[in-house]
Amino acid sequence: MKPVARSIFALLALLPAAAWADQPLITDNTDTKDAGENQLEATYSRTVDKAPGSRVVTHEVPVVFTRGITDSLELAFEGTRQRVVPGAPASAEEGWTNTVISAKWRFYENEASKISVAIKPEIRIPVSKSREARGLGTARVSYGIGLLMTRETGFGAVHANLVADRVNYHDAALDAAERRTKYRLSVAPVWEVTDQWALALDAGLMTHPDRTARTLMGYVEIGTIYSPTKDLELALGVIRSIMDRSADSTQVTMGATWRFR
Repeated sequence: MKPVARSIFALLALLPAAAWADQPLITDNTDTKDAGENQLEATYSRTVDKAPGSRVVTHEVPVVFTRGITDSLELAFEGTRQRVVPGAPASAEEGWTNTVISAKWRFYENEASKISVAIKPEIRIPVSKSREARGLGTARVSYGIGLLMTRETGFGAVHANLVADRVNYHDAALDAAERRTKYRLSVAPVWEVTDQWALALDAGLMTHPDRTARTLMGYVEIGTIYSPTKDLELALGVIRSIMDRSADSTQVTMGATWRFR
């Protein structure tokens, strides 16, 4: 696997994705689909990573299908098409990354305090060894788990996450270059400006994927959500990396969410 592509994949594994949370956020909430309710999300993200002497542009198109099993338990399936465009003379790499299967279970809810807590495990299905070598996923099973909290407020809601993520490569030599166990702690207040418009701020600290870099880095995101109907949402967000001396990363993400039965 090319070093630049590998580092980008490892970083994006902790930011997937805004599609897993309410778009365009990275921090997830405790909301689950009602029993028998479906949700389809489609997102386009463009990430520009700049480091001394290099510039890499990554395009991602995740599609996520979510199904409510009970009113407090849902299952989700994600497939992502990715294109990594490094600077010349390196060639672009394009293909499908790991398929992700996740569940979200809201196990605590207190109406008086307006606090709810959920747990979210996920598993990433391996890609081929050749695809791993091209920087398009991992050829061994990877997995993660997140603890999610939501507190409803007078202006909207505040979400907080603590996530642990394990990235397993088939190539054992990658252990020398990458931190395979990574963590993210993040918080996202969401303001309901009107019945149709919401504004969000999302910020977090995470483990840097590169073993030679500082242990921690972070991100800040601003986003907006427009709901023309109760079952359709359109979202736009801009994410900037912070505290990363080795590179500078900016991601623009936009997507649509449709709920149906």
